[in-house]
Amino acid sequence: MWNVGADDQLTIQAGAMTDWFRDPAGAQRKDDAPSALFTSTDQEFTLIARVRVAFASTFDAGALLTQVRDDVWAKLCFEYSPRGQPMIVSVVTRDVSDDCNSSPLAENSVFLRITRRNAILAFHYSLDGHVWQLVRYFTLGDAPRMSLGFSAQSPTGSGCVAVFSQIHYRPVAVSDLRSGE
Repeated sequence: MWNVGADDQLTIQAGAMTDWFRDPAGAQRKDDAPSALFTSTDQEFTLIARVRVAFASTFDAGALLTQVRDDVWAKLCFEYSPRGQPMIVSVVTRDVSDDCNSSPLAENSVFLRITRRNAILAFHYSLDGHVWQLVRYFTLGDAPRMSLGFSAQSPTGSGCVAVFSQIHYRPVAVSDLRSGE
């Protein structure tokens, strides 16, 4: 479930054992994490949000999500690692998910960004909303339209709350997808 509250903050509450993930080992295929998505036909765009997560269980996360079809999508997560620390995680799914753990963080919130230029997508994160770090550079193929937005998950726990603030969407890509500038 999700709602928009004070200061245009979007709060998403994930229920127990919810996720968007298609295990390459075939163990699970989940797509039941709550999300708030909108459709974009822009061939260039940038979506940014500050994400704060009430971490309680391994893999609890708040995420930015982009989806072409039910079996073709990607998410950039602020996620609770098996080592008990927040980290940046990216997942690209083309029938099965390719999961990549990135940077562990000592912060309780982070800025996440998805940017698109034609068929190319880039995921970035920032601690301050100004200096961006590349997480992933990839494609989901040519797609005249994409759904994108926000999600929360709690695949091993009893639930999780993610708060998205300072949300910005613009129909322009950053000038350099790799550097994030």
